[in-house]
Order: sequence, then structure tokens, then C-alpha cells
Amino acid sequence: METTSMEGLGFAHFLTHTDGVGRLVLGILLLLSIASWYLIFTRALSNWLARKRADAFLQRFWQAQSLQAVQQMMQQGTPDNPAAHLVTQSLEALNNSNQAGLAAAGGLGEYLTRTLNNAVDQEAADCEYGLTILATAGSAAPYVGLFGTVWGIYHALVQIGMSGQGTLDKVAGPVGEALIMTALGLAVAIPAVLAYNAFNRRNRLWMARLESFSHDLFVLLTVKSGEAGPNGNAARGG
Repeated sequence: METTSMEGLGFAHFLTHTDGVGRLVLGILLLLSIASWYLIFTRALSNWLARKRADAFLQRFWQAQSLQAVQQMMQQGTPDNPAAHLVTQSLEALNNSNQAGLAAAGGLGEYLTRTLNNAVDQEAADCEYGLTILATAGSAAPYVGLFGTVWGIYHALVQIGMSGQGTLDKVAGPVGEALIMTALGLAVAIPAVLAYNAFNRRNRLWMARLESFSHDLFVLLTVKSGEAGPNGNAARGG
């Protein structure tokens, strides 16, 4: 009889005998896991596409013969990567610098600097999407699982105490089942922490690359605008 009872223990047995609090903890862990894996797959795909498109765009950009050729290239389609957004917004700032009012009061260089900084800051904000949820899952899931374990052990000990059968074989099974909650919490937290660290590293490298390109773009546009306007006309002196 004892062998049959021990064989009946397991996660399914724990799930059917747990109370509302235990099911709530399982639900929270399930939601954190679904959110984490959704963000892991979507952000990984989005980052891969952004890098692939940016590499292709930058190759075409640096092969262009002039700013006019770049403008024509940008008019052929909508920007589909952050590097293209930087070029589009900087060219618009260059073309509209004479009609920008107070925005360009500090001169073309200052206007371009603000435009590029705003574009880079916007991309940095976009890169942060989902990281808060991953950080929350990575830090909170182990504690949620531990709470579920403590609650399960308490619930099991109360039932054992009421039954009056406090032998080791009667205690080990329910306590072992309750430890499943801790394992589930770790199973949710570990992928979230690894993904959070990987995305943070990718974002640092990505932003460094964009900032470097924005600097090159600033130098290119200010030097070229000093020689000739974006439409090929000589720039007017101060």
C-alpha cells in the first residue's frame, strides 16, 4: 500500500491537491514564463532583422557617390532600420535648416547635433522594450517559486498533522512535491536572466555603432554643406 501511495506522488498529484494559493503561484509563474519566451523570440528576431537591414543599408550608403545620390536612394523607399532613420532625419534637418525657425537658431551644426542625438535616444528607448519584463521575471520568479514551496510545505504539514501520521514516508512525499515550485521558479528565471544579459550586451554594442555612425554622418553633412548645399548649390557664407 505504501509503495502504491508513493508511486502516485508527482507534479500531477501536487497540482490536483494544491489549494487556490498554490494555483495562483503556478499561474504567475506560467505568465512570467510565457512573457519571457515571447520577448526572447520576438526581440531576437527583431534584433537580427535590424542588424541585417542596417548592414545592407550602410553598404549602399558608403558606396554612394554624393549626397544627391544618397537622397535619391532614400526617396526610393521608407527607412526600415535605425541607420536609415538617422540618414533620413539628418537630411531633412539639412534641407529644412533655413526654415526651421528657433530649432535651427544655433546654426546648422547645432541643429544637426540635436536631430541626431534625438534619433539615437529614440533608438535607445526602443532597444529597452521588454527588458523590464525580463528583469522582473529573472529576479522575481525564484522568490515566487520559493513562496509556493513554503506554502505547499505548510499546507502538507497541516494535513499530515491532522491525519496524525507524521512518519518520514508520509512527510517526504508532500514536501518533495512542494519543492517542484522552487524548480519551476528557477526554470522561469534562468532563461530570463540569460536573455536579459544577452540583450543588454547587444544594445550596448548596437548603440555604440549607431553613435559612431551618427558622428560620421554629422561630419559628412557639415563638411559637404560647407562646400555645396544638398541640392548642389553653393552654400551661403556666414
